Amino acid sequence: MFDLDGTLAETAGDLIGTLNALLTREGLPELPLAEARDLIGAGAKALIARGFAVAGATLTPERHDQLFLDFIAHYGRHICEKSYLYPGLIEALDRLEAEGFRLAVCTNKVEGLAVDLLEKLGIAGRFAAICGRETFPFHKPDPRHITQTIARAGGDPARAVMVGDSRADIDAAKAAGVPVVAVTFGYTDTPVDQLGPDRVISDFAELVGAVEALVPRKAA
Repeated sequence: MFDLDGTLAETAGDLIGTLNALLTREGLPELPLAEARDLIGAGAKALIARGFAVAGATLTPERHDQLFLDFIAHYGRHICEKSYLYPGLIEALDRLEAEGFRLAVCTNKVEGLAVDLLEKLGIAGRFAAICGRETFPFHKPDPRHITQTIARAGGDPARAVMVGDSRADIDAAKAAGVPVVAVTFGYTDTPVDQLGPDRVISDFAELVGAVEALVPRKAA
């Protein structure tokens, strides 16, 4: 299972672009991409709350809900203008599939947007399941987001691995009893090696080896 934003793809340009569009509309200063990148990772609602807090604004629950709808509408129109797959990802997916692994996505992105983005990036068809924030009545860091994604993909929980970039990914996987590989190039306000993942990689060339170290081969 893979997280999406900051794990499969670099999506900060489009996400922060949408956040800045809302901030500008509200008369607030835009946030520089380099500084705002690590606000991503827990879904759009959290990104809005974090972004507006950094910009010095407070939100009522009602205003937050409306901004979320506005965010989804704007982002949906600009979802893949600056986003791209990380180097080495396609080769890693090819190798995992060759080893017999089934692939899935478990993301806090809204499911429809996740599917749309993965289709535009050309890899949606590679996943047995694409499960988003509202696919189930719970989402990461709730471990059931992990376990239900495994079930929807027809996977084996005893042989599953989560690949992600944030505390939500790592905490959800650990609570689900699923080993987790953390990537260093995603979105997090705390270095991932301090969050207790089972393996840390800085390049997708390292992924297959990390997964094989965590999931023993089936007996012949």
